[in-house]
Amino acid sequence: MKIITISGLDGSGKSTQIEMLKSYLESQGKKVFYFHAIEFGIAKKINDFRLKYCVICRYLDSCKRESSGGSVTKANFIQIAFRRIFLAIDLLRFKSLHGKLQTSGHDYILSDRYFYDTVINIKFLRNSDQKIRCENFIIAPDAAFFLAADPEKIMQRERKPDQGIEYLKKKKELYDEAMIRWSLETIDGNRSKEDIFAEIKEKSRLDLD
Repeated sequence: MKIITISGLDGSGKSTQIEMLKSYLESQGKKVFYFHAIEFGIAKKINDFRLKYCVICRYLDSCKRESSGGSVTKANFIQIAFRRIFLAIDLLRFKSLHGKLQTSGHDYILSDRYFYDTVINIKFLRNSDQKIRCENFIIAPDAAFFLAADPEKIMQRERKPDQGIEYLKKKKELYDEAMIRWSLETIDGNRSKEDIFAEIKEKSRLDLD
């Protein structure tokens, strides 16, 4: 079973490419599991539970804003510490999931964002590119792509992130620093989605025998 991941800035087109790749592989008779690192995360599940069942959270404006789905741009020391703990738990959960999917005969895990993106978010919040210990326990994908789209062009798109261009530029710097260490293969994300997909498909070394 192969793991293919696509990382990148918010609004770079990661989800579109994963969906295209998923449709293509399934059309070739492959058993594919779609994975989204943020949705999988225990932090997201705890937050969703709190928003659904906490009476205070259902009526306070601050809690309602948290449920909007936008990326968090500020966090205190305790919140960052919890994110690191949750990441460690998620890596253990993913290892278990990986084993179950292998047993069930899946051919591919396609990851829309990966734990690399979670690490970048933590580094952004603590304003440091220092390595996080949990990075050592991330299962290395068979193909890991970074969809490199210019922040300026992302902000010109119809569906642009609401955090602004400085947010995108800072995160790009963090990705650039980690690119070699994580063996991310850069894909020019400023082209048409068809051209991008053609390159991803070629470089993924798909087993279609």
